[in-house]
Amino acid sequence: MTGVRRVLGIDPGLTRCGVGVVDVDPMRRGTLVHVGVIRTPVDAPIGERLAAVAAGIRAVIAEHAPDAVAVERVFAQQNSHTVMGTAQASGVALLVAAEHGLPAATHTPSEVKAAVTGYGSADKKQVQAMIARILRLDAPPQPADAADALAIALCHAWRGPGLGAAGADAGPQTPAQRAWADAERVARTYLRARA
Repeated sequence: MTGVRRVLGIDPGLTRCGVGVVDVDPMRRGTLVHVGVIRTPVDAPIGERLAAVAAGIRAVIAEHAPDAVAVERVFAQQNSHTVMGTAQASGVALLVAAEHGLPAATHTPSEVKAAVTGYGSADKKQVQAMIARILRLDAPPQPADAADALAIALCHAWRGPGLGAAGADAGPQTPAQRAWADAERVARTYLRARA
């Protein structure tokens, strides 16, 4: 179908790196192409773990040929060890995208949640349930890392080039997309007022 965008979403992590590929048509309908988790052993050297994450992402790109890559943006947490591993896996994902000449973007967790649920503080179960609904799946994707990767891919696809905030100027929007577009407008107004 013309106008279909294929996006690889990545929920970066060293122990579990979620990967999800979706096709999104011009009417914003999403179709599941692939979902999985790249796992690495916690006792392996960091270099080997990062190489395994890179190899897993390269394999998904080779098999499914996405048009773009979207990665969850790393945010501060209490556990600095977890943040470091997530940041390193995120860097690997962006590097692999660049190696393949694919445009890549990062999205914050709240941005992704707002895109798929309409609520930037949604919990993991809400995200999983909405992903199952949007992609017409019989059950929510498991584990949560896999569902998060699909949510990141959908968030990015809905934001596509020339579509404006959350696809605001092209075709019908879901309630979640409308809420996301509204939240982006408020954020832009706030930032302009502070400038």
